Amino acid sequence: MTDITALGEALNVGWILLGAALVFFMQAGFAMVETGFTRAKNAGNIIMKNLMDFSLGTPIFWLFGFGIMFAGDGPFIGGLDLFTTANGDWATLIFQTVFCATAATIVSGAMAERTKFSAYCVYSMIISAFIYPVSGHWIWGGGWLQSMGFHDFAGSTAVHMVGGLAALIGAKILGPRIGKYAKDGSARAIPGHSLTLGALGVFILWFCWFGFNGCSTVALTDGAAETAARVFVTTNLAAAVATVTVMCITWIRYKKPDVSMTLNGSLAGLVAITAGCDMVTPMGAAAIGILSGFAVVFGIEFVDQKLKIDDPVGAVGVHCINGALGTILTGLFAVYEGNEITNLGLLYGGGFSFLGIQILGVAAVIVWVAVTMTIVFQIIKHTMGLRVTPEEEIMGLDKPEHGLSSAYADFMPIPSVLGTRAGEANAVANMVPAPASEAVPVARVTTDGAPASIHKVVIITNQSRFEILKNAMNEIGVSGMTVIHASGCGMQKGAPEYYRGVPVEATLLPKLKLEIVVSAIPVETVVEAARKALYTGHIGDGKIFVYDVADVIKVRTGESGFDALQDD
Repeated sequence: MTDITALGEALNVGWILLGAALVFFMQAGFAMVETGFTRAKNAGNIIMKNLMDFSLGTPIFWLFGFGIMFAGDGPFIGGLDLFTTANGDWATLIFQTVFCATAATIVSGAMAERTKFSAYCVYSMIISAFIYPVSGHWIWGGGWLQSMGFHDFAGSTAVHMVGGLAALIGAKILGPRIGKYAKDGSARAIPGHSLTLGALGVFILWFCWFGFNGCSTVALTDGAAETAARVFVTTNLAAAVATVTVMCITWIRYKKPDVSMTLNGSLAGLVAITAGCDMVTPMGAAAIGILSGFAVVFGIEFVDQKLKIDDPVGAVGVHCINGALGTILTGLFAVYEGNEITNLGLLYGGGFSFLGIQILGVAAVIVWVAVTMTIVFQIIKHTMGLRVTPEEEIMGLDKPEHGLSSAYADFMPIPSVLGTRAGEANAVANMVPAPASEAVPVARVTTDGAPASIHKVVIITNQSRFEILKNAMNEIGVSGMTVIHASGCGMQKGAPEYYRGVPVEATLLPKLKLEIVVSAIPVETVVEAARKALYTGHIGDGKIFVYDVADVIKVRTGESGFDALQDD
């Protein structure tokens, strides 16, 4: 009997450790989702933040967080167990560490592409040390919500809503990315650079969620194996149904099934089922999947278009909205307690009591996170600063924050992204104005009302400056241009760059080559407008080349010269 008991205990510990390993690998999933749904010029920054929230959060949670969460059974806070010396439950420590890291990493997606890396490190540590552990104690550590009967099996509220609400507050205080909203307030789409990476991240997260939810039974003995099997079924079913639901919604609303939104639908279903995956039937899981699909589509649209909060990856819709929704829906669809059928859910005759406790718990955690994170973000904003400068944001955070010219190096030397969308010109209002220059020594293009000559203007500049240049050309009447992705360097051999501390000899930087053929518009006007748009005063602003064009022939009509350049 002793041997059997020891074997059972070892099996339970092994189950927890397996879950910890799977939940840790969710960091890779989040990294891929956030990188894929943002632009290539920020890929290195996204990866670094996902690496550091876990690396910083692990010792912080070991030092402070675990004790606050589990070192006592007070109603509001656990205790202070520095370095977790009083608790020898190593399996629980590592399992809760990776859960804590999950809550912290959610925040980075909503605040991507414009947050200071140093500020990110600070607020990520605060979440791991204090914000997450306190509300986690209420729910899982013997606190007041747990004593009332509040149920959040694996963290719809404790993990996902905490991270998603912190993301919402941070994104609101931070403000939208440059060019996200037009002057009339309408939202502009800023697509991520790789749906492939985003999809890979979703598949990784879906796979790891079996550890996130399934291994939260923290045992396989005494009937827990049956519960774990049911959790696997409900988790998978909710995610799949949510995915199909979002595909159908977007197919109807957008006339095509939207890939990125459908990927978010998968995650929404996973988040929503996490609270009650052990209590609901497969039918209940399917219903939660359908409701979460609607919630994520209309939630993301509401946050983006109505609240005017810029969330590049949809973290608020996925984690905050569906974390709260899934926890509340547990009060409607709950059937099981362990493996016993108790029909606690309102729809199964359980009355309003359990549902009311679920709503109270969600509301309490919302108040806690909203107040504390608002204070944290405001302090950071008014001390070390929360947001990078407009120039750094337009350039992309890889270069100014980490010294990377491109996260893809030679594997992908020409990123397929042009930078931010229209509206970037506003960001350069505080830049140093370009000094006046003498007129370019080329002939006037008009003599007696007809074009006397045709010129080609070739501009080589940074990809991030494209929208500013395009707007400048449109303002002077130039609408036609050819845009070519290129890579190269000037006489300086590229900006100084180091890899693992070793200087890189010559860096081919991603550039844009724009070709503009002008006739009716003076070429001096084009050149001067381009200089003003591109000037920052730094090495790498670009170069402008002016060529004489012998003739132009329009293929379709055979027209030549000036006539070939005119619209039909």
